[in-house]
Amino acid sequence: MNRHRQLLFGMYLDAVRMDDVIERCHEALKTRSRMLLGVLNAAKVVKLRQDALLRDSLIECDLLVADGQSIVWASRLLRRPLPERIAGIDVFDRLLTLAHQEGRSVALLGARPDVLRKLEEVIARRFPGLTIACSHHGYFEQHEAERVAAMIRASGADMLFIGMTSPKKEIFLGTYGSSLNVPVLHGVGGSFDVMAGLTKRAPVAWQRVGMEWAYRLLQEPRRLFWRYLATNTSFIQLTAREMFHPARAFAAERSGPVPQAGSSATDTR
Repeated sequence: MNRHRQLLFGMYLDAVRMDDVIERCHEALKTRSRMLLGVLNAAKVVKLRQDALLRDSLIECDLLVADGQSIVWASRLLRRPLPERIAGIDVFDRLLTLAHQEGRSVALLGARPDVLRKLEEVIARRFPGLTIACSHHGYFEQHEAERVAAMIRASGADMLFIGMTSPKKEIFLGTYGSSLNVPVLHGVGGSFDVMAGLTKRAPVAWQRVGMEWAYRLLQEPRRLFWRYLATNTSFIQLTAREMFHPARAFAAERSGPVPQAGSSATDTR
């Protein structure tokens, strides 16, 4: 398969549009081949330099796309352009639509039990008849991760969506993704909360100008202000460095399985 990729911040990103992503996932469903979909945003760019587990899990992705407008802007500034931002929640929605249209089944992993139940209700209402092969909340301990993976494997699901924070979701997918027998695997971060109605997404106008992060900041200023300040400042510095000293491609470091999904994680969704 011909892949147009750009090396940015030490990671190879696929220069694709949303329709390309959905088509590749569709092909994976037809051939029952793995499509491990990963997304990159400014927070992950900053964190992956110190977090080898997160870095390795992103390297393992079959398709890695820009989930942050800041990544797209930086790619153009650096003359290694990506065509558009591909938000994880939008991919989630499009893939649910595809599953509904084709009679595919899905598995859901993540969020609190009450949020997961609400999400299932929303999916049933929006996509009547869509089969949810299995679902499990995201608050399980490290020693339970193998059991959760076995449940997903036994479900026969065609798609798996993981609504857990980074790098927890990437680590779970990196550890168990190849053994789940699920063709399409996508870590969607906080998308469960948004689709369930717990968190309000920014209006389309804010999304178009790359200010979705600012809308979230207005919703939770105390929790997010210093995090966004530190992350955005570091990302700007890394972009400036990339202009003069482009980072070489990272190589996977680990020799065995990464820690299981119960590992501590920082929310960089």
